[in-house]
Amino acid sequence: MSAEQRLKDLNIVLPEPSPPAGMYRKVLILDGFAHLSGQGPRDTDGKAISGRVPSQCSIDDAIAAARECGLQSLAVLRRELGSLDRVEQVVRTFGMVNADPGFEFHPRVIDGYSNLMIEVFGEAGRGARSAVGMSSLPFDISVEVEMTVKLKPG
Repeated sequence: MSAEQRLKDLNIVLPEPSPPAGMYRKVLILDGFAHLSGQGPRDTDGKAISGRVPSQCSIDDAIAAARECGLQSLAVLRRELGSLDRVEQVVRTFGMVNADPGFEFHPRVIDGYSNLMIEVFGEAGRGARSAVGMSSLPFDISVEVEMTVKLKPG
């Protein structure tokens, strides 16, 4: 089943991609790979989802925020590629959690992102991954995720 069909079957509506927050590209396509800049989570009103995990943002809310980062990533890819069906494989994900000192459940938070990629791309959505804690993130967002995907030839 295609990624676009899975989105329809799962009733997933992608948000409008947010503009870059600085002098960079949201995605760079080079040598058959699409490299996505870090995507932050936004609520349905377009406001950044913020706060340190878990003191200001619960683990469950952070998992949901990571999923929102995934929706942003998919929206950016679709805008750039025309269709998510051009994605062959998620190669690498780098997830950053705005974490309190001593927080150790970064992988659980970033699973919110990874699980979405697997829902949309099947096993091709499972790539290499890092999940790390940061002392801060831009605009105090709770999660930021970068991704690289391999594109289908043609």
